[in-house]
Amino acid sequence: MMIFRPKLIDTLRHYSFSQFRRDLMAGIIVGIVALPLAIAFAIASGVSPEKGLYTAIIAGFIISGLGGSKVQIGGPTGAFIIIVYGIVQTYGVSGLIIATFIAGIMLIIMGVLKLGFIIKFIPHPLIVGFTSGIAVLIFSSQMKDFFGLDIEKVPAGFGSKWMSYLQHFPSVNLYAVLIAVVTVLTILMLPKITRKIPGSLVAIVITTFATEWLHLPVETIGSTFGSIEASLPTPVIPDLDFSVIKQLIQPAFTIALLAGIESLLSAVVADGMIGGHHRSNTELVAQGTANIFSAAFGGIPATGAIARTATNIKNGGRTPVAGMIHAVTLLLIMLFFGKWATLIPLASLAGILVVVAYNMSEWESFVAILKGPRSDVAVLISTFLLTVFIDLTVAIEIGMVLAAFLFMRKMVQFSGVQVLAEETNDNTVPHGKDEIDTFAIPKHVQVFEITGPMFFGAAYKFKEAIRTLESSPRVLIVRMKQVPIIDATGIQVLKDMLQQARRNNTKLILSEVISGQVTYELKKARLVFAIGKANIVETFPMALSKAKEHIADL
Repeated sequence: MMIFRPKLIDTLRHYSFSQFRRDLMAGIIVGIVALPLAIAFAIASGVSPEKGLYTAIIAGFIISGLGGSKVQIGGPTGAFIIIVYGIVQTYGVSGLIIATFIAGIMLIIMGVLKLGFIIKFIPHPLIVGFTSGIAVLIFSSQMKDFFGLDIEKVPAGFGSKWMSYLQHFPSVNLYAVLIAVVTVLTILMLPKITRKIPGSLVAIVITTFATEWLHLPVETIGSTFGSIEASLPTPVIPDLDFSVIKQLIQPAFTIALLAGIESLLSAVVADGMIGGHHRSNTELVAQGTANIFSAAFGGIPATGAIARTATNIKNGGRTPVAGMIHAVTLLLIMLFFGKWATLIPLASLAGILVVVAYNMSEWESFVAILKGPRSDVAVLISTFLLTVFIDLTVAIEIGMVLAAFLFMRKMVQFSGVQVLAEETNDNTVPHGKDEIDTFAIPKHVQVFEITGPMFFGAAYKFKEAIRTLESSPRVLIVRMKQVPIIDATGIQVLKDMLQQARRNNTKLILSEVISGQVTYELKKARLVFAIGKANIVETFPMALSKAKEHIADL
């Protein structure tokens, strides 16, 4: 299988004019939808508004053109707001550009190494936990502009941020509140009238017109950031050296990990909507390339955007051409209408991001997980709290470790050891039954049955069972029919068991080693040779018969 094969190549082989018309309409609509979001995400991230447009145009075009999904729409997303804001506050805009560039290289490496499938295995509670945490942080970051508070610089910490809001709440600007509320209501109510016109665009037009016509005393993009460049900048490759890479490697990894997770999640959602199948490794390479070029043009991190991808699909987009048209639409808007964007009130953008935060919150999934297993609840709550109060990188790292430990705990619970020694001369062996207690165990024979994964997490169970064995049974049968996998610790347990058996002059027989992985590991560890191939039998009755023969020969 090829690592990199864009869906665009396959699409153009059977492309038609009728599909182009649908892609054209979908691309224009998504471009209009993306305009206020790109500006809002950039401002909320602590950078100038045009950087959001650069990202949506450059990265959006590349993600569609080179991506592994037919309908993926790429660009800046809400998930990156908190990460980007933190990087800008700590390392400046130049540090963000370098971190984004390095993250792009990391994403390409992930795709080349075929790691796309691994990212899909991140636990759902962890994803919901950090996504909900990001939603809370986005909501919190917009309160200054939503209420028009007179705060020179909003603190970065969650708690200190809200303390600052409370202290400055007497400075609330009722005009800003009105604009923000009108924006939210427009976005929520317009779909009930029509879904063909983006609610966020209508809200911006209404509030911008009202602000200019009524001369409302509220902050706008122009009063805060100045003019917006109506052209793309000249691309510049960031100056990288070892000291810079060492300093920014962690934030770059955070960008790469989140970009990989969100883009592949978006692609999976899109697959479900169109009945398609994306190429995960190609998608990672495309995301990496897009972030490299976004950084070169002074943009911010980009990834697949679930909401814009869904909008593309609902409006008829079925090929990467729609996503490329979306980027061209944004470019034309920036070139010919960019100067008007400076009139947009910040309160209106805050209202848009409050709705984005609500849509990101996944509160229904959050509540559903709370009603589930305690292990999932622990991962959810810990990831959520760490995201809100500490850091997203720490949240993902600790969440993954906690999820892994809790998974191992479940596997240990499913692993078990049963020891059976029944001194009887009954030589009948029942047929048609598989339970160990239905067999007559000959005198001087012990049976050691293992169930579940024989791995390091459950090793203590095996070792405790070995200690309970008789000091010198003549035959020890280890039944392994229900052992699907074995690791190095499990192999060592069997080696210890073999050594103990040899010290006690006990014959060791392995029964029903049916797992291919277990057989392979036994051969690799030379345990098949050490135990003797003849002493590894296919069925438990065969093991009992062999035990009886051995006892009879003594």
